[in-house]
Amino acid sequence: MTDVSTGVLHTLFHSDQGGHEQVVLCQDRTSGLKAVIAIHSTALGPALGGTRFYPYANEAEAVADALNLARGMSYKNAMAGLDHGGGKAVIIGDPDRDKTEELLLAYGRFVASLGGRYVTACDVGTYVADMDVVARECRWTTGRSPENGGAGDSSVLTAYGVYQGMRASAQHLWGDPSLRGRSVGVAGVGKVGHHLVEHLLEEGARVVVTDVRREAVGRISDRHPEVRVAADTDALIRVEDLDIYAPCALGGALSDDSVPVLTAQVVCGAANNQLAHPGVEKDLADRGILYAPDYVVNAGGVIQVADELHGFDFDRCKAKAAKIFDTTLAIFARAKDDGIPPAAAADRIAEQRMHEAATAAGR
Repeated sequence: MTDVSTGVLHTLFHSDQGGHEQVVLCQDRTSGLKAVIAIHSTALGPALGGTRFYPYANEAEAVADALNLARGMSYKNAMAGLDHGGGKAVIIGDPDRDKTEELLLAYGRFVASLGGRYVTACDVGTYVADMDVVARECRWTTGRSPENGGAGDSSVLTAYGVYQGMRASAQHLWGDPSLRGRSVGVAGVGKVGHHLVEHLLEEGARVVVTDVRREAVGRISDRHPEVRVAADTDALIRVEDLDIYAPCALGGALSDDSVPVLTAQVVCGAANNQLAHPGVEKDLADRGILYAPDYVVNAGGVIQVADELHGFDFDRCKAKAAKIFDTTLAIFARAKDDGIPPAAAADRIAEQRMHEAATAAGR
């Protein structure tokens, strides 16, 4: 308890990473559910964000992750032009061992108890089938299967948005949006990463991949034997001819250890919270590495699940996700004009939209 009160609660109430409206700790002894639901902001509308199922080392780590992810969703939804605030939920446990129908139903009841302040969806460790179960207890559930009135797998448009962010990065840095002949390293070829690889290969990029799961890499290698494989992420970021690095697994990929040895000129990936701590964005800029803010380029998925609330139309969503290209270019231009890193420029734009919404609502 000491670690939580001095660490997580200080973050919640006293630091720049805090400012959350509500944090709910959920426990159902019968199913074994232990979860955290964090609502960062509802200035733009009901908080929207996925449910992560992950074997955290301790409860404090789970709460901290929920806080960080929820805050990131506020910025992501604002930059995506959605009328939603930011929220996130984490379920503590090993999804391969602990996930049960009973547990997911219990979780759905907790989300439902918030009365629509938080709308949930898929994230790491949860899938469309899981959201179908959650939806049996909670109507504020997106990412469901088409058979159950949902939009299906949101990773398709997440990958498409990251691809558009890469094209914008290429346009800004090299004067041409084409990725043909560019060497792109993808760390994590799971739900989103393997779709991203397909986009890159279709355009003629040279791709290098890595993943902690051999079966994920094997799926890529079997389908595309021309794709190179790096032993691990540390090896991938040191590949000599790398043009673009795409972190597509868990957060914290850009750190004091990785940035100094990164060979790529561009970082643009699907993972959330890629910057290990404040200040890393400046380290990237000082090395001349162009960083496409994660919550901007990976917004395709949340664009999709938000649309599900209004009657899903894939073509409409894809058109919205394609605008990530223009949004990313606008952030690079703002960063240049203000003399700040792109991550700071994106934050300023998102904060302005949230502030204007809160002011209009008299908050």
